[in-house]
Amino acid sequence: MQKKVLKVNPKDNVIVALLDLPAGESVHLDGSLYTVVKDIKAKHKFAAVDFEDGDHIIMYGVIVGKANQSIKKGEVITTENVKHQSAKVEGKTETLGWIPPNVDQWKNRTFMGYHREDGQVGTENVWLFFPLVFCENKNIETLKDIFEKELLHEKASKHQLLLRSLLNGGETSDIAVEEKEDTRIFKNIDVRFITHQGGCGGIRQDAEALGRLFAGYVNNPNVAGATVLSLGCQNLQVQIFMDALHALAPNNKKPIVVYEQQKSGTIDEMLTGVIKDSYEGIKKANEIERKPASITKLNIGLECGGSDGFSGISANPVLGEVSDIMAAVGGTTMLAEFPELCGVEQELVNRCINDEDGVKFLQLMKDFEKSVVAAGSGFDMNPSPGNIKDGLITDAMKSAGAAKKGGAAPIVEVLDFTEYATKPGLNLLCTPGNDAECTTALVGSGATVVLFTTGLGTPMGNPIAPVVKISSNTALAEKMPDIIDFNAGTVISGDKTIPEAADELLEYIIKVASGEVKTKADLLNQNDFIPWRRGVSL
Repeated sequence: MQKKVLKVNPKDNVIVALLDLPAGESVHLDGSLYTVVKDIKAKHKFAAVDFEDGDHIIMYGVIVGKANQSIKKGEVITTENVKHQSAKVEGKTETLGWIPPNVDQWKNRTFMGYHREDGQVGTENVWLFFPLVFCENKNIETLKDIFEKELLHEKASKHQLLLRSLLNGGETSDIAVEEKEDTRIFKNIDVRFITHQGGCGGIRQDAEALGRLFAGYVNNPNVAGATVLSLGCQNLQVQIFMDALHALAPNNKKPIVVYEQQKSGTIDEMLTGVIKDSYEGIKKANEIERKPASITKLNIGLECGGSDGFSGISANPVLGEVSDIMAAVGGTTMLAEFPELCGVEQELVNRCINDEDGVKFLQLMKDFEKSVVAAGSGFDMNPSPGNIKDGLITDAMKSAGAAKKGGAAPIVEVLDFTEYATKPGLNLLCTPGNDAECTTALVGSGATVVLFTTGLGTPMGNPIAPVVKISSNTALAEKMPDIIDFNAGTVISGDKTIPEAADELLEYIIKVASGEVKTKADLLNQNDFIPWRRGVSL
């Protein structure tokens, strides 16, 4: 039988409603009786004690807000009676111990991956087309149309057939769509295309960061080779990109086709050369086949988007358990979204193995928030209207739940944006909380699979790495089955424990990494790529 309420941490002075609670209903929890003052929707929190103006709100065992008026025991927590506040942190205060989970069942597990010469193993085999500057977006789109039509031979979609029927004066019902088959000419290689709005016109630092980001994409083991288009006069010069790639992978053996339009003459001449050279690279890359590899070769990005009041109770802790398992067997995970770590800095600093990383983490957080404040905003503005509507009242409350994706393992390294993960274990990566910018950054730092929790639903994907969507609640999984891959709502209903759900999720990840199943984002061709411009982006 599902519980009605939950206190996440014994130190908490607020209680989570797991079901809708009508005004006047009394609920029992840990030997105490609570009477609901007004109707409370599931996912929201109510006061476990009487609060006075200025009292701290505690959830997940940390400060997540401050009462700005009197709040009665049993009264719902809202944006009107609570404001964002988080605990101050100065530096490392202790070294936290960690008891790894039992990983006997995972120690010798393998997945079928693509082995690269540098020892990395990919979950995908992609030939990637991208421009160094937005001026080349049209040429990339032209190449995309050419290669996809000739290499995929895709049948008309349901929505194409719908429009075709309307144009011909037909009915909109009973439109038959044939089952999709694997129509690829090359079965072992996928061809993907990236466009963006950067590379010139902004500050030089953003162009250089974009160059490093693209170097990370080429170095990612999911990529077999790349075609790079340059205009010629832009800030992000070909040499800047090549230097970034050399710094990251000095012995790079992957084929890279580079064309510069201002040196090539006409567009026709350039595209003719691009197609010929890229085809030869794609044909060669198609010869690479999947082979067994230890799951320690996986690099898993941890992210959330469209979060709700259950995210930090079900889906995020399940990811945390997966992250701990990976850390215990020698795999790599990355926890990102620095604006959503506000309020839990002390714990994260204390978990850093090296003191220097704790200092780096706090400095990155301070610099990030300083840039946000300078623009007239703040981390307290991070929760979206959808977050707030579904129970995430303050940034610190959202952050405390978001941090659960990182489990409890020690932090082996703190990475700035575009720095590449090289150490097994849990890494912190500085990114915005913005879904697309975060996913883009995680993959650029080496993630070969991204785990993405959501309580409200989001179709986010990536051009070169599978993005697994995990719902925090069963209602979402049932409402949007076309975008949800895994339902962690079973934790809320009491059907599964967090470790049980984590084991099930890791089994699914291995299937995705082996190419046995496609994520919903891949099936939807959701290939989002938005680089972070190091200004304000929350």
